[in-house]
Amino acid sequence: MNDASLPTADRAYRHVRTRLLDGSWPGGTLLSEGVVATELGLSRTPVREAFLRLQSEGFLHLYPKRGAQVVPVAPGEARDVLAARVLFEHAAVDTLAARGPAALTAAAADLLAACEHRDPHPVEAGRHFHLTLLRAAGNPVLTSLYQTLWDRQIRVSAAATATADHAERDHAEHLALARALAVPDPVLARELVTAHAESLLARTA
Repeated sequence: MNDASLPTADRAYRHVRTRLLDGSWPGGTLLSEGVVATELGLSRTPVREAFLRLQSEGFLHLYPKRGAQVVPVAPGEARDVLAARVLFEHAAVDTLAARGPAALTAAAADLLAACEHRDPHPVEAGRHFHLTLLRAAGNPVLTSLYQTLWDRQIRVSAAATATADHAERDHAEHLALARALAVPDPVLARELVTAHAESLLARTA
């Protein structure tokens, strides 16, 4: 379903949510119902409904007659989200290692392909790479739970890949992890998973 076919409140919600998650509107940004409504060619009512929904999800804080402020990603939130990500990715590497070298090298091939054909948007490239790792482990429950973290991860990753230098560093760290699995060296891969999360955390400060 494309945006034009969505109810107006859903269109407004998707538009605002996308910009919050990709870092277009960083923490502390004050949003105006009128400005967003004009951008979308809508009345203020669906935008107000979208703002209320995003407030309930913890992304916005509403100020009557003033608009909405984007809730910043707190340092503690970034640390907690990335710690959870490390646990999931270590589990994926351990699962692949238990299956033997063939499973590790097959996963590496998929990850190297993800690096080679990366999405031009750094956050989406990161999503694709990390979900490729989780899916390679073949545990749909683990993958599904990991995906539920992604909205929060995206907010953290958007800040960590906001510049071209950061995006290239992210890509280099992805390549290093894929190559470690290709050796295969699951111990090194685990270390690189942790190092990558620490690198992202340092870049959100």
